Parts: sequence; C-alpha cells; structure tokens
Amino acid sequence: MKLTKYNPRSPFHRLQNDMDSLFNYWPTFPSLDESDESTSLMHNWAPSIDLKEEDDRYVLTADVPGVDAKDIEITMEDDVLTIQGERTIRDEKEENGYKRTERVQGKFYRRFTLPDSIDGEGITAKSNNGVLMLVIPKHEKVKPRRITVNT
Repeated sequence: MKLTKYNPRSPFHRLQNDMDSLFNYWPTFPSLDESDESTSLMHNWAPSIDLKEEDDRYVLTADVPGVDAKDIEITMEDDVLTIQGERTIRDEKEENGYKRTERVQGKFYRRFTLPDSIDGEGITAKSNNGVLMLVIPKHEKVKPRRITVNT
C-alpha cells in the first residue's frame, strides 16, 4: 500500500484558483442599468497594468502596443480613473485565401478607484513605444502637530 499525503485544502484551493482565473478573464460585467457605461461590457481585450506607490505619487504603467496616443481617453471623476481606447490592426496578410490575425484588437476599458490622497488635477500621461505611463501625484501631507491640553 502506497501512502499519499492528504491535504484537505487542495481541491478547494484548485477550485478557488480556477474561479479566480474565470472571473479575472472578464474584467467588467454587464450592469443591470444599461445606461451605465462604467460597468457595461465594452472591451475586447484589457491591457496589462502595473501600479506602483511611491512616497509622493502613484505611477501607473499600461502595455498598449499598437495603440496610438490619440486613440486613448483618460478621465478622472469621483476618485475613479478610467482608461479606455481602441486598437485596430490594419496590416492583415492574405495568402491562398487564408487570413491569419493573432494580435487582439478592439476596445479596451479599465477603471481604478483611487484614494482620497491623490491630486486629480496634477495627473499627467505619456505614451512611448507602446507603454502608457500615468503619474498620479499625492496631496501634500499635513504635518502632525502637537496639541496641548489646558487645565
């Protein structure tokens, strides 16, 4: 008889990972309110995003290869940063009646709820070689002060 190690969490852990993968595949779900574009399914792909916090700012980096800067729209409203745009592929190759397109194209849409500590007016964006970089400054920190209690 061969002994095997029993791990009671293993099947549930795999199920959890499978469910996470499924739900992460669809970043935005349709809303019950059809007029609300913020949650409507309006994307064909989602760019990968890195968000880094520094002492005085946040730096968001998005991979958007093949997307022209004029095709990207960035908005900030009620502490929600929205990045949307579209990538279209124009150079499709045809050989012997077959077409082959492996690059994903279409609209993308990403939203991020930002903390109250950011300065929405100071956000800057730059696109270079298919990488979009947003610099989101933080408000100046209020220095703590000591309050004396009078008797």
